[in-house]
Amino acid sequence: MNINLEKALAIAEKASMEGGKILLNHFGKLENVREKSIQGDLVTEADNASEYAITTIIKKHFPSHPIIGEEGGLIPSKDTDYLWAIDPLDGTTNYTHQMPVFAISIGLLYKMEPVVGLVYNPITNELFKAIKEKGAYLNDRQLFVTKTETLSKSLLATGFAYDRRDTKDNNYLEFCYLTSITHGVRRGGSAALDLAFVAAGRYDGFWERGLKIWDIAAGALLVKEAFGSLSSYENGPIDLETGRILATNGLLHNELSETLIRVRQEYPPILFR
Repeated sequence: MNINLEKALAIAEKASMEGGKILLNHFGKLENVREKSIQGDLVTEADNASEYAITTIIKKHFPSHPIIGEEGGLIPSKDTDYLWAIDPLDGTTNYTHQMPVFAISIGLLYKMEPVVGLVYNPITNELFKAIKEKGAYLNDRQLFVTKTETLSKSLLATGFAYDRRDTKDNNYLEFCYLTSITHGVRRGGSAALDLAFVAAGRYDGFWERGLKIWDIAAGALLVKEAFGSLSSYENGPIDLETGRILATNGLLHNELSETLIRVRQEYPPILFR
């Protein structure tokens, strides 16, 4: 790597603050909410304005870096080693219903590995951030995952992809089963915040399918730098482009991985139409 990661994080912080101001200004005042190609996948003028502000700041300081954003697609550039992955409003459905559970997610990847990650909730002013091999922090406090050792004593989080109405691979089975054997499974509506909460010790684990690289690039680094574990459902290497992620405190990682696999094998899928 040939860039200063501390500088990259500082620029990401500046960009997230600008995006956060926009989200707060539009919160409860939306005039244009529309669905994308999949039912329930919403976008608003706040998403677009936040992404424009964030990408403008990043391109000013790192003009050679490509950027991929949820609303703008890929902004190509000449440097193929680095990639910024941006979700300008993770939790749009919450946002449109005036639920204060949403975040901005900004991740910088080097050769597809996250090296800088930031998740910012402008409502609570909580800024989760990490640099590879330098720890994860909430504002100025270092983060550590929990020490919960079994699923029976755990609090988990998950989510449901927008295509859940049309596919049997919809996470309903896993959600129902794990709800029955744990302290509970929360569904916050923002994968970026869910991963940040694992890093912060608020959740013991998180799994989800149907995610995009901008949803999880930053949060994955937060978990790793808080000494958590990341993998595919099958406990193999994580691929940020597959849309599946399993993140835990490490101590219950194997048990959760095995449970996700077993439930899918032993029970018939559920499809509500």
